[in-house]
Amino acid sequence: MKAAPNPWLIAVVVAVATFMEVLDTTIANVALPYIAGGLGVSVDEASWVVTTYLVSNAISLTASAFLVRRLGRKRFFLACLALFTVSSVLCAFAWDLQALLLFRVLQGIAGGGMVPVSQSILASSFPPAKRGQAFALFGVAVVVAPVVGPTLGGWLSDNVSWHWCFLINGPVGLATIAAIALLLSESATQVAERLRARRENGGFDLIGFVLVATFLGAIEIMCDRGLEDDWFGSPFIVAVAAVCGLAFAAMIPWEMTRRHPTVDIRMVASRQFGACFLVMLATGAILLATTQFLPELVQQDLGYTATWAGLVLSPGGLVTMAMMFIVGRLLTRVQPKYLIVAGASIIALSMYNLTAVYADVGFWYLAQSRMLLGVGLPLIFLSITAASYDGIAPDKIDQASALINVARNTGGSLGVALVSNVLAHREQFHQSRLIEHVVPSSVGYQETLRRVTDYFASHGSSLLQAQQQAIDWVGQQVQGQASFLAYVDVFWVLMLVSLAAVPLALALHKVKLGGPAAMEH
Repeated sequence: MKAAPNPWLIAVVVAVATFMEVLDTTIANVALPYIAGGLGVSVDEASWVVTTYLVSNAISLTASAFLVRRLGRKRFFLACLALFTVSSVLCAFAWDLQALLLFRVLQGIAGGGMVPVSQSILASSFPPAKRGQAFALFGVAVVVAPVVGPTLGGWLSDNVSWHWCFLINGPVGLATIAAIALLLSESATQVAERLRARRENGGFDLIGFVLVATFLGAIEIMCDRGLEDDWFGSPFIVAVAAVCGLAFAAMIPWEMTRRHPTVDIRMVASRQFGACFLVMLATGAILLATTQFLPELVQQDLGYTATWAGLVLSPGGLVTMAMMFIVGRLLTRVQPKYLIVAGASIIALSMYNLTAVYADVGFWYLAQSRMLLGVGLPLIFLSITAASYDGIAPDKIDQASALINVARNTGGSLGVALVSNVLAHREQFHQSRLIEHVVPSSVGYQETLRRVTDYFASHGSSLLQAQQQAIDWVGQQVQGQASFLAYVDVFWVLMLVSLAAVPLALALHKVKLGGPAAMEH
């Protein structure tokens, strides 16, 4: 009889595949100007490279549970990995924007299926007492990959070519496919369970899938395009919002009355899983929003290079990796609800620290705030993963995995949209208030203008040039201060989002420590 492979080998391979997929949600963001230049399109048109991936990723997540039941975890995972690898290479060789968008859709469809089935594979490969550590390895991939993405994408675009943002998935994907094919196998029990599920679960809920996919896809498009297209000032966004609302209104009664729905609405409406779903929404929002906007802050307002902006995030990534394994052990001794409360409080403290940001703030102050975030995120992420499966029947595990990942993805998009809007509107607000003091009748303004004019005049400018340079300098200071104040408002908002997780966590009931019993196979 063939010996079972070491589950830790399976965990490493699955984590590498997950890391590769999650990396692609952010790696293209900083490469957009290079992609636009290479394909001869505007940056606004090139930004659909990000949108199409997120939309197709969210849509395919909802169908993954059904496809796993039909194909089995190994075959489905290999099919997703193969499609992801091939479409990644095709993205690198895309001849125009339309081709690139098509290949990104295929990449997103494949990636959307990989992450939830990764969790299911880990759940069935480890005994309950070891699952916390296994999910820690998975958590490193999910939480650290978005941090690495912008830094790696920027470095590759600057020093090699934007094509390598996609090409790197080729060799990694092929190696992972070979490893999964060799290591992963289905037990006789799992095969029998899959065949039974096929007989009992009936056909695919096509109408439900279309409604859920339309709803999630419309939300992703609104979040990603809303600010650029002026939200409800744009007929396109109004049309997308109308489609989103109609799909949601039809989805709820349809899915509630199906015997085997695409999305089990009752599961989301339950106290335990519903609270976990909402907390994961908030976690996804904070993870992606801080990962995207902290580098923007230091590059835009503090003059950091792309490399140094990435380095601001790096210490936090290292702390996250270490904390994942510590939290994995804690989950065998401490109730997830208390770890979530601790994590949310630490993240809130991290965001509060960042509200003190100013023009001369040092590198290590920002890095330490990020390290504090790196302590809090694993406490929430792994605890939700453990608590969300509690009380879930074995045949609903794949559905639960898919929904938790939908929450993470959708939360990330909502978080980025929220921060983008807070930034845009609060910067306008602060600028308008600051300009009120930049008037000829202000003694302070006149004194500042005189001193700055004298400075430029003493450095060789004519009086007329010095006066113009002084006015421009004052304008730049106003704009810079308005930007800093807007980021301060962003960090206050994210602090409130993290604190909202505390009452949700306290609503969770206690689970069996050592691993969710419901996940026994």
